[in-house]
Amino acid sequence: MLTIVTLGIVKSPYELGLPHIIIDRMGGSSIEEDWDFPSLSNAARTVVLVGRTGNGKSATGNSILGKKVFKSRASSSGVTSTSELQSTMLKDGQVVHVIDTPGLFDFSAETEFIGKEIVKCIDLAKDGIHAILAVFSVRTRFSKEEQAALQSLQTFFGPKITDYMIVVFTGGDELEDNDETLEDYLGRECPEPLQIRVPSSNASDVQKILEVCKKRCVLFDNKTKDPAKKAEQLQKLLNLVDAVVEENGGQPYSDVLFEELKKGALKLRQQAENVESLQGYTKREISDLKEQMHRAYEEQLKRITEMVELKLRETTQRLEQQLAEEQAARLKAEEMAQAAQQKSNDEIRRLRENLERAQRETEELRKQAASGKCTIL
Repeated sequence: MLTIVTLGIVKSPYELGLPHIIIDRMGGSSIEEDWDFPSLSNAARTVVLVGRTGNGKSATGNSILGKKVFKSRASSSGVTSTSELQSTMLKDGQVVHVIDTPGLFDFSAETEFIGKEIVKCIDLAKDGIHAILAVFSVRTRFSKEEQAALQSLQTFFGPKITDYMIVVFTGGDELEDNDETLEDYLGRECPEPLQIRVPSSNASDVQKILEVCKKRCVLFDNKTKDPAKKAEQLQKLLNLVDAVVEENGGQPYSDVLFEELKKGALKLRQQAENVESLQGYTKREISDLKEQMHRAYEEQLKRITEMVELKLRETTQRLEQQLAEEQAARLKAEEMAQAAQQKSNDEIRRLRENLERAQRETEELRKQAASGKCTIL
């Protein structure tokens, strides 16, 4: 927390012409730090970046923060290795917390790794998540893995999670080079599972994520050097985040896991304060007490992680079963279609044979009539 006092007047860094504040929290828990900002804490927003490796999550996070803090480069294996939180104070005084994740919902990864990262992400966002930014790239094809990951996200956290989702498309520079807009892409190049369509009885069974997100989407150009463009795309995103907050009654997304971690963190903080106020104890004894409390909190994290891993396995099994059932139904439909096609081909062949036989008989009768040999019964 940074407070500057001049001549008895409390001023923000921006009022004094200082650069914005960047706060760094790597993966793991930091309980004793105070993350409240004076008079502006209610305006704080926490957003989480999710998406496939290489879609530009870290670069988007840097664009939001206005500074290169997250490691970002072209890589198929991913740069972010663990969930990380960075925060900034915008010019209007609003605090934004950004959590970058290492392909958090890449369900091809080990369950143990994903479980730990989910708990770490939730631990970083103890007060809840105001928006989940699902990052896609206009440069790459929308994969079945991404579609499955979105479905897994809904299955794991419940359908309510989509009320907090915003779709962020990266690669705005490429569309600009081709004189295209996001609307052009959505109408022509956008992959089917992301297309915005008016619901109808003929709509595809594939869930349209943009429909679910109520068409909340924004295009980001993470390569631009134009300050005006940077400010414009950031403001569009922040407007969407504010809309999400308003639509959810001002309440961030939270569930049992959030509440468990929040209670544990609050309890540990209170215990730490009580220990600090103890009289008649040596520094070594106080240090030992703090260590015991942290071990207790780590045990709680371990227990919650095990719960998450169990839920992940159950989610994965359900999705695998669902996919197997869908595949079986698709194969059955294909077999029925093939059988119907074969039956149709057989009917066509018989009709063709009958027609050819009738034509031959007609031709034979014509020849007999022409030669005077036709016998009339």
